Amino acid sequence: MKTSHLILTGAAVLALGLGGAAIAQTRSSVSNQPIGYGADTGELTNTAVSLRGRAEITQGDTRLRANAIEGARDASGALTRIEATGEVYYVTPNETIRGNRAVYTVSNATVVVTGDVILTQGQNVLTGGSLTYNVDSGQARIEGGGGQNSGRVRGVFYPNGTN
Repeated sequence: MKTSHLILTGAAVLALGLGGAAIAQTRSSVSNQPIGYGADTGELTNTAVSLRGRAEITQGDTRLRANAIEGARDASGALTRIEATGEVYYVTPNETIRGNRAVYTVSNATVVVTGDVILTQGQNVLTGGSLTYNVDSGQARIEGGGGQNSGRVRGVFYPNGTN
């Protein structure tokens, strides 16, 4: 089975949505900022954090929200890997990514979202089976997979001024 894929940066998605106009984007380094968390219930140990019910991880101006979040901690207590399941949303000031599961690896600033993925930026929409997103650069790679898209990547881009 052939897998389709598409690689875009936040600026490229914007440029496509604005009729190809060049957009200069400056991004701050999100992955170096403190990580906060909250939920209806939670458990914190020396090696892990477990959040249930309206679970949320924040870092800078980004947010990872899901029904449940499990995090691995290193010897200093810092989160190193975060896994979110059930109605997952990763939200930045410019994009919203939705899926069934997400894994955020802090060391390489990468979020991998799987399961009927939907990436929106303004009115622009991309869908696929799996999306890899770099939180610092905004670069996204979306791939097809099973589910409602039958292995294809699909998208709708609106030129500047078109609704």
